[in-house]
Amino acid sequence: MSEPIPVSRAVDHGTAKLMPDVDRERAWLLAVDGAPQSYVDLDEPTHLEFEYARRLGHVLDVAGELGAPLDAVHLGGGAMTLPRYLAVTRPGSRQHVVEADAGLAALVAEHLPLPAGAGVTVHTADARAWLEAAPDRSADVLVADVFGGSQVPAHLTTVGYVDEVARVLRPGGVHLANLADAAPFAFLRSQLATVATRFAECVLIAEPAVLRGRRFGNVVLAVSDRALDVPALTRAVAADPFPARVKAGAGLDAFVGDAPVVHDGTAVPSPLPPSGAFAVG
Repeated sequence: MSEPIPVSRAVDHGTAKLMPDVDRERAWLLAVDGAPQSYVDLDEPTHLEFEYARRLGHVLDVAGELGAPLDAVHLGGGAMTLPRYLAVTRPGSRQHVVEADAGLAALVAEHLPLPAGAGVTVHTADARAWLEAAPDRSADVLVADVFGGSQVPAHLTTVGYVDEVARVLRPGGVHLANLADAAPFAFLRSQLATVATRFAECVLIAEPAVLRGRRFGNVVLAVSDRALDVPALTRAVAADPFPARVKAGAGLDAFVGDAPVVHDGTAVPSPLPPSGAFAVG
């Protein structure tokens, strides 16, 4: 009986490696230049190994009527973890995945193909350029999980980008973003101020150690023009193997403070993580 072996390949933006999980028969970790990017279990696509992915999944669970299909846009494809999750938890969903690295998309399609009838269309394009060409009010959810190396690209951090997100979302739609920062949270606070220019409701989800400034880590941001189900999200993230906290309302407003809105022309990428923060062998 043959065992799966790692696959390494040069892609458009670095070297991608697919590594099998010895504890799960058809599960794989995708890393690019040593930074873990995605984890998928082909037999159990609802298994979200990464904690930030679990938190994004929790938001997707409450983004509409339970189990009802959604029209979704995913900026950043990786190994298609969340599109696979949504295809199972909300069958009949129509999903567009935008991945800038054509070589990476080809690698994933070859070794980790999406199941037939998943309802997922993959586009190889720059995330913002694709978004600017997308139709008005065409998505129920928009998930941004885009990292160039280990940083969120600058052109996906601005009020111009947020304007495009708001245009593409339908009324009541939800925008989710995976970000990363550490104290004093200059980048995160500015991102919160920027999305607040177009969205009235905002929720932040992160581990207590990250929020207390003890370490660099992922932060999930969810925004909408309608109220989000904060109690349900609070219960869900508290029950995770690594419990997280939800910040919203006045407490979140105080956290943002007088942080500036980010504009095109002056934007910078998210901060580099400390050496070894997200690295794998």
